[in-house]
Amino acid sequence: MQTPSKEPERSSMTHEEEEEMLHDISKLQEQVQQMSRSQKLTEAKINGVESKINGVESKIKGMEAKMDDSKIDLKRHMADLKMDLKTNMVDLKTDLTNFLQEILTNGEKVVKGTHDVKKSNVNHDSIDSNVGSKTHHIPKIDMRKFDDKDPATWILQMEQFFDLNNVQNTQKVHMETVYLEPN
Repeated sequence: MQTPSKEPERSSMTHEEEEEMLHDISKLQEQVQQMSRSQKLTEAKINGVESKINGVESKIKGMEAKMDDSKIDLKRHMADLKMDLKTNMVDLKTDLTNFLQEILTNGEKVVKGTHDVKKSNVNHDSIDSNVGSKTHHIPKIDMRKFDDKDPATWILQMEQFFDLNNVQNTQKVHMETVYLEPN
């Protein structure tokens, strides 16, 4: 038995509608292609940004390594400087003590360059007047300890104290060495 064949149904679209539909399909295909190109371009840009980020990250890691090395070098340098400073301070203290003892034993005074000759003579006179007195009372001294800063000013302050209080030369070295000790 044979089935009766049906005639294909004709589309209810007109020729104009078909062309319009084909035109719309063409436009959609064009938009899809344009979106595809745009997507590829965006992906390329993202890849470029990612590689730049990777480059920045590796530069940061390199800088961190350099900073760590610099920290180590700086700590080592600071330790060396600290050791040198301690050595220099000990040498300065020794030299200053020797200098003060030499000044007192020679009867000389350290005077600022701005002092005039009369002031210098007054200082020498007060040194000479201290030599004979053995029962001289030393008043309490309100003096900062030598902190290795500005030794000339410290020496002048000690001299002013000695001059004002008529401290004997034999007592000066002892008093000065007490104030050379660290705080």
